[in-house]
Amino acid sequence: MGDPGAAGPDRLTPPLRPGLRPVEERTRVTTAELFFDVVFVFAFIQVTTLMASEASALGVLHGLLVLTMLWWTWSLFAWLGNRVRGSYGLSRLVLLVTTPVMFVLAVNTREAFNDFPGGGHATPVVFVATFFVVRLLYLALRLYASDPLRGRDVAALLAPALLATLLLLFSALLPGSGLDGTTVRYGQVALWVLAIAVEYGAALLLPVPERAVFSAGHWTERHSLIVIVALGEVLVAVGIAGADLPNSRGLIFTSALAVVVAGALEWIYFDISALVGEHALRRAEPRHWVTLARDAYSYLHLPMIAGIILLAAGLKHTPALVTTAPSYRSGAPLDDLGRYTMYGGVALYLLAHAAFQVRLSRLVLPVVWPRLLAAAVLLALLPVTARISASRSVAWLAVVCVVAAVTETVVGRNHRRRLRAAVTAE
Repeated sequence: MGDPGAAGPDRLTPPLRPGLRPVEERTRVTTAELFFDVVFVFAFIQVTTLMASEASALGVLHGLLVLTMLWWTWSLFAWLGNRVRGSYGLSRLVLLVTTPVMFVLAVNTREAFNDFPGGGHATPVVFVATFFVVRLLYLALRLYASDPLRGRDVAALLAPALLATLLLLFSALLPGSGLDGTTVRYGQVALWVLAIAVEYGAALLLPVPERAVFSAGHWTERHSLIVIVALGEVLVAVGIAGADLPNSRGLIFTSALAVVVAGALEWIYFDISALVGEHALRRAEPRHWVTLARDAYSYLHLPMIAGIILLAAGLKHTPALVTTAPSYRSGAPLDDLGRYTMYGGVALYLLAHAAFQVRLSRLVLPVVWPRLLAAAVLLALLPVTARISASRSVAWLAVVCVVAAVTETVVGRNHRRRLRAAVTAE
């Protein structure tokens, strides 16, 4: 990725170019950026739909691969939005032009690997084409917003995008290559993994110039909002899955529990961690801003988002089971895919959350243990969920999440008080 690299300059304002307005420390997220992020509400729905439509471990893997590339695309624009204000001039125009292209990309997400039966419209190629157009729009604004770059610096921005797009194109063409199904499936996964390695690896290895965090508040707020967008998918997933089913006590009960789970995850993120993020960026030495922002946000937020999406995919399996269940205790259990994605997703979220907070500040080590313990409990409960009803599985998930949130709140009350005072003082 062009911006999330390894080193950055002192906190200054970026160079001012005609039609652009630089981001400053007090800059906040703009409506144009929010409008762009709204597309990801639908994109996340499409990812969970992709997982559910294939109903297999391969389908979950496909969904995670697509999510990883979508996240990278979003991160590019998050870095760019921290350089030039998204509500002004050319940057606003580029965002507004990119948004419908991004929506088309999201529309094609379900068929990023294969056309649905009866489709025949080369949808995987359309997915790659729209992915490339979004990247070109980003690169055009990124290059314009920078000082004149040397050839190797331009190559450092362009090469990962071109190589990743080429790998995805090869993957899109594999189904029509005449190869057997097994070769196509493994080949597509390998090509996607290579494309992801190119994108994420380039951010670590290539010396791209002019990387900087110009507003800690804008940066942390933007990522907080995308977490809310992802948590909203949990509610949407249950709502859509139960939309065509008759209302029952089981469905109402399970739907309420899904909201409780999402609320507990929201509490865990925003009670302390959101404060830690902004405070840590503001207090860090300028030479550490970019690596801190890259590691804690561009990288460690991905498994958090992935965990939430896996939770949503697992919850999609519950409405049909709980609606037909005669009672809370006697219903059918979740299938393996449902329980592993649900419990595994929340465990992944909690582990990534702990890593995120530790990367920001070692001072929080005493208060991350509730997340680690909760993740261990969820993984230990997985064999049990194969023998209990779907409703009880969701109920136990809610209990673990709420207990973790309450425990962390109690344990971290002194840290929270000091952080709030420090952030207010800044």
